[in-house]
Amino acid sequence: MALTDPLGDLLTRIRNGQMAGKSVVSSPASNLRANVLEVLKREGFIRGFSTEEVRKGIAELKIELKYHDGEPVIRKLDRVSTPGRRVYSKIRDLPRHYNGLGIKILSTPRGVMSDVEARAANVGGEVLCEVF
Repeated sequence: MALTDPLGDLLTRIRNGQMAGKSVVSSPASNLRANVLEVLKREGFIRGFSTEEVRKGIAELKIELKYHDGEPVIRKLDRVSTPGRRVYSKIRDLPRHYNGLGIKILSTPRGVMSDVEARAANVGGEVLCEVF
């Protein structure tokens, strides 16, 4: 079955895994998903992730979730841009998320990056999701 929104599926798997108290969740692999997970890892929202080959030509991402005192580190994980409604933003028009405590993940011409990295690079793009 083809997915309409692969990134939304990844975010939902992370949310569901944290609600269930799982330490590791899995998701089908893709470059966009791996790039978003790399940003989450750099910003400290997940412990890490790895790619495993299930069978020839089919890969899977294993995502290690992060908890602090038994509570998930990620409190809110929302999709902003959807396949039916793309949301683009210039970097100067992008407000700070939760007063700088949360991040927004953007897909820019220079790759997938957090809003902090995008401000440093002075580049805007499509707002994929917001994390707090």
